[in-house]
Amino acid sequence: MKVECASCSMWNRLPAARLGERARCSACKSPLLPLSRPIALTSREDFDELVRDAPTPVLVDFWAAWCGPCRAVAPELEKLSKDRAGRAIVAKVDTDAQPELSARFNIRSIPTLILFRKGQEVNRVSGALPASAIAERFHV
Repeated sequence: MKVECASCSMWNRLPAARLGERARCSACKSPLLPLSRPIALTSREDFDELVRDAPTPVLVDFWAAWCGPCRAVAPELEKLSKDRAGRAIVAKVDTDAQPELSARFNIRSIPTLILFRKGQEVNRVSGALPASAIAERFHV
């Protein structure tokens, strides 16, 4: 999967199974991990790899750019990702760009947040929530 460097914006390829380890940017050598921002998942393969192989729980936000509540929850997910860096991974799936993933998980309204542990869905909620409520609801 691809991880963007917070320092230089260079994209780096990292296996999801190694997201609990140390990694540095290939360009500027800044630390890439722990992830402190949501990851945009742009392919089914990256999604499958992340939820299957990630060493920590993965909270996936199914969203769309035109959705007002999705835009409202985005900064809350940024906060949650920063607060839980190293303990949970926050990922985003654009339902317009990845309709097959939306269908696979029966997404009927957005935003929908789904928590995965070791590849299995363990909880889901639809609607915009503050970061504190998301953390409490999903125990991350």
